[in-house]
Amino acid sequence: MTLEGLSSVAILGAGKIGGAFVRQILQKTGIRVYATGRRVETLRGAESLGAVATRDNDEAVRRSELVVIAVKPYHFPQLLSEVKQESWKGKIVVSLMAGVKLATLRAALHGAKVFRAMPNLNAYVGKSSTAVSENLYDDASRTVEEFLGLFGQVYWVPEEYLDVWTGLAGSGPAFIAEVLDALAMGAVAAGMPRELSYKAVLDVLEGTAILLKNGFYQHPAMLRDDVTTPAGTTIRGLMVLESGGVKATLMKVIEAAARRSREIGNEIDSRIREKINSRIGHTA
Repeated sequence: MTLEGLSSVAILGAGKIGGAFVRQILQKTGIRVYATGRRVETLRGAESLGAVATRDNDEAVRRSELVVIAVKPYHFPQLLSEVKQESWKGKIVVSLMAGVKLATLRAALHGAKVFRAMPNLNAYVGKSSTAVSENLYDDASRTVEEFLGLFGQVYWVPEEYLDVWTGLAGSGPAFIAEVLDALAMGAVAAGMPRELSYKAVLDVLEGTAILLKNGFYQHPAMLRDDVTTPAGTTIRGLMVLESGGVKATLMKVIEAAARRSREIGNEIDSRIREKINSRIGHTA
């Protein structure tokens, strides 16, 4: 199946990232979207975009060929209790849940072709950086790659990288936003108006990203060295960064976020295994 052959998609959990998916799918394709949510506001938002909004997760799964699980990881056990086991069979399922392992997904979604992916909120404007595992199914893998390509750049990666990817790219927009806000506020402290400071720092970020992505510099350090002149303004600022341990702190930020993704995965795996064992014991 190609993306053109895909007629219906379910977005289970049309909140922030799920809502971004709904928006891009409906803007770029003619695919029918079934969107689910726990809150009235979520359902109304999805419906306003043109999706079929419903609280019935089982119906959304049954009516769709590709299913995106975009609920919070701790809502996954509840989701499983709302969808019949047979409804998953033959479906292509893409999980966006932080930390939840492929082994857990396969055990819970028996009969589905399962993928684990991690996009970011930039999917809202079609600029996500999305990692996905794993590339085991020929036709389904092509469909998933084309589908995730609607939201930005797609990278096939071994699952062992996905928790780190979650800390870097999944949580990254929040970390970058925090750094940008700090830089803009620094300009305010030095006497520049807030609105002008904010525009300047966004322009600097965009231009720097283009320079690096287009290969003008092979490493960020090379760009830094080109900007830094002896006894100039940049080296004074860099000295402050170094004295404050900013670089080491940012490295630890990614480590901490990746570690939390692993913890979540282990916690959810334990809960799902208990649920499966309970179900087996109940039917024995």
